[in-house]
Amino acid sequence: MSSSKIAPFELDEVSLAQLRQALKAGRYTEPQLVQLYQARIAELDPKLKSVIELNPDALKDAERLQAERAAGKPLGPLHGMPILIKDNIATLDKMQTTAGSLALVGTKVKAEAPVATALRKAGAVILGKTNLSEWANFRSTHSSSGWSGRGGQTRNPYALDRSPSGSSSGTGAAIAACLAAAGIGTETDGSILSPSAACGLVGLKPTVGLLSGKGIIPISHTQDTAGPMARTVFDVAILLGALTGKDYSGAMVTSLKGKRIGIARKRFFGYHPATDQLAEDAIKVLKKLGAEVIDHADMATVDTFDADETTVLLYEFKAGLNKYLAELQPGVPFKTLKELIIFNSSVKDKELPYFGQELLEQAQAKGPLSSPEYVKALAKCRKQSREQGIDAILTKHKLDALFAPTQAPSWPIDWVNGDHFLGSSTSPAAVAGYPSITVPAGQVHGLPVGVSFWGRANTEATLLRLAFAFEQATHHRRAPTFAATADFGVS
Repeated sequence: MSSSKIAPFELDEVSLAQLRQALKAGRYTEPQLVQLYQARIAELDPKLKSVIELNPDALKDAERLQAERAAGKPLGPLHGMPILIKDNIATLDKMQTTAGSLALVGTKVKAEAPVATALRKAGAVILGKTNLSEWANFRSTHSSSGWSGRGGQTRNPYALDRSPSGSSSGTGAAIAACLAAAGIGTETDGSILSPSAACGLVGLKPTVGLLSGKGIIPISHTQDTAGPMARTVFDVAILLGALTGKDYSGAMVTSLKGKRIGIARKRFFGYHPATDQLAEDAIKVLKKLGAEVIDHADMATVDTFDADETTVLLYEFKAGLNKYLAELQPGVPFKTLKELIIFNSSVKDKELPYFGQELLEQAQAKGPLSSPEYVKALAKCRKQSREQGIDAILTKHKLDALFAPTQAPSWPIDWVNGDHFLGSSTSPAAVAGYPSITVPAGQVHGLPVGVSFWGRANTEATLLRLAFAFEQATHHRRAPTFAATADFGVS
């Protein structure tokens, strides 16, 4: 599947705003959009494995939306837009919600995730569900991002032997490949930003609590959140607005005059020279746009809470998953994390062929959320990521946001050793529960690289403005080539 064999697609790189205008002008109908994306998925996804399941009612939903338009009914901000969502977001339809695990195949939820309901109320067509790192990449310490027992290995559309990163791997790969208008991922630490950066997308992790976490298969109630993934900042703003009921169009400003941005160098630079250079180039752009850049705006606590974060996630995963399983409709073959571990071992040829379930086992060994170890770790995480971390450095330098490379370019898929992850800047905002956004900043050997902005709680509009201004000044996103491997410039 080389780039020369990929036929042109009339909806390649078409934005939500352009699709809305095309529907309004009558150039397409809502059912036609669904059919076009379904055909493109059928053509490309056998290799990408980004879509784990199509919605059998998508065309019927589109026909209903077409009739509403014809009847002159009020139209939502996503009217007729085919959207893909991650397979850990519960829907009350004919699709399943499995987190990529064979253990949840055939189970039924009692209620739909408010995020999915908000999409429908905004007029979106839920086109299908995307593959992911199984259990949102909370299963093994040596996992391969984008692999699940149910969906197989998702591949990066920029180089098919490279990881799409994760855990929102399928959403990243699918939206990069223009298999839908836009998508929804979820993040605990990096699971929106990382695949967005690896797949040349804009991804926004909102403040935890801005969007309801109900109906999303959990890892951590203090860090989990759904969020938009799209090809442009404006599309991300439209999606976020549809989910929150807020209007973020005012953030679409190209000047950064009066904005103060801190460069977080400690830990977030220095692990990949080519990535560093793209970040340095981005800093020059920010200055030209009028931003005041404060170098070495490093959090004193940046290296202090990693172990505590892991402790928090282990405790919260056990408590949250046991609660989620207990609330499924009758007929679930197991109701606890302990029983899930036993199930995986019983079908290890299908569920454990490449890596194990060490994180599940470590979580099972933890006690309740009243355990002193958990209470102490959570308090430390919050204090060192918020009060002594992000808030402290922003206050000290009177900053609007912090900036760093999101991560290095994607690594080769490796089922023997797992992910080859050099570093990233996602953890501070993730642990704090604060918002962060990644935006394309260029490519290394044909592989996308992103840069991130993050700040205080509920500053999504500020982050969107920073990302939009940078995006409009650079236009770094390039469509994927579906190459067999990275472009090293040698024959």
